[in-house]
Amino acid sequence: NMNEHQLAIAETTFGGRSELADSTGIMDYGSLIYITLQRATNARDAIKVMTNLVNEYGYYSGGESFSIADPNEVWVMEMIGKGTGNKGAVWVAVRIPDDCVSAHANQARIQQFPLDDPDNVLYAPDVIDFAREKGYYTGSDADFSFAQAYAPLDFGAMRFCEARVWSFFNNVNKDMGQYVTYAQGKTTEPMPLYIKADRKLSAQDIQNLMRDHYEGTELDWRFDVGAGPFNSPYRWSPLTYEVDSVEYCNERPIATQQTAFSFVAQMRSWLPDEIGGILWFGIDDAAQTVYYPFYSGHNIVPHEMAAGNGDLHNFSWTSAFWIHNWVSNMVYTRYSDMSEDMKKVQSKLESTFASQQPQIEEKALALHKQSSEEAVKYLNAYTNTLVEEGMAEWKKLGEYLMVKYVDGVIKPEVNGEFKKNQYGQPANPIRPGYSNEYYQKIIDQTGDKYKVIPVE
Repeated sequence: NMNEHQLAIAETTFGGRSELADSTGIMDYGSLIYITLQRATNARDAIKVMTNLVNEYGYYSGGESFSIADPNEVWVMEMIGKGTGNKGAVWVAVRIPDDCVSAHANQARIQQFPLDDPDNVLYAPDVIDFAREKGYYTGSDADFSFAQAYAPLDFGAMRFCEARVWSFFNNVNKDMGQYVTYAQGKTTEPMPLYIKADRKLSAQDIQNLMRDHYEGTELDWRFDVGAGPFNSPYRWSPLTYEVDSVEYCNERPIATQQTAFSFVAQMRSWLPDEIGGILWFGIDDAAQTVYYPFYSGHNIVPHEMAAGNGDLHNFSWTSAFWIHNWVSNMVYTRYSDMSEDMKKVQSKLESTFASQQPQIEEKALALHKQSSEEAVKYLNAYTNTLVEEGMAEWKKLGEYLMVKYVDGVIKPEVNGEFKKNQYGQPANPIRPGYSNEYYQKIIDQTGDKYKVIPVE
């Protein structure tokens, strides 16, 4: 979500204490975001607008974490209501230092905060007193933790939510391994709200970090029996299940099948707003999406992403939602093989977008000097063409996967073409079966059931 001033707002729901939901409030978190984007021009202004709106109209939603960013600052604000009939909300907003990264994933993250640093921390006047009044906190002001008071930790908050934050941090800072037991739900010492990354991160780096499934960590789940024969980093919902009265869980990585859309917001202060702001927007599972550059002046929705082009009950061959879901649901069935084919097309498209960006923006800047409307028109056409051509590529990918892997075999290829025999017919397919590790799992479970017995 980004407006014409390069102001971007995103959110994750942490819920928090259920008794603080206000069923009489008018402003839910979605309305709060969209109305604020209509009214605010920068992050600090957005915080003021959002908190004024809930004070005036009441706050309907549960606890929320908001990322609020403009070309110069990034803030994380956490907010929760005061219960039915008690208009308003308690909240804290913390500015993220320019040399740091932060993350939130459906669990409150703000712990203790300075009470006398208005340049970097803003908060509701009663955020501590209200917690005392409700019996959530009895200590000193200096030791007050927003997260502990309003969203106490449980196993799910750590394993399903904070684990995603940990994985992101772990990918950018070599010292974050110390928090792995917290991510596993075994210890409760929280991670910091923000950390310094070991390297400078680009928008494309962030896109790739959105595709994480805990690969290479203690939470990597591609190699147990639940991963099936093709090392899938996915499990179908629900998150928890019970066997013999004992509760177990699936992991909940950053990239997941039920994602509707995701985005990476890029804001650049040295460019005109119409060109400086980009919402890199992708449909469906972040691991299998393509992030398209929508500039902040964009005002013509491409047909492939328009409301009414298909819906949850009606498939459309021109809908980005359905084309991406069609491909991803094929990839899920044979992940270790098909995902590699998918990544080749994904990388080709996104690398092309990144390499074209300087020259596209150079031309847009030249147009902007004559007319901002002409620059917007040019960028509209550019992005919408990328989406149209990208959807054609993704549909072609789906057709390719169907042909290559139909009926559980693999058609061999030579130089990017399916191989033919000397008669011009399709060459014999490859029948790879399963890995030895998977066959061993079958034998461990079934013993001699499938053993081939020689007949004398």
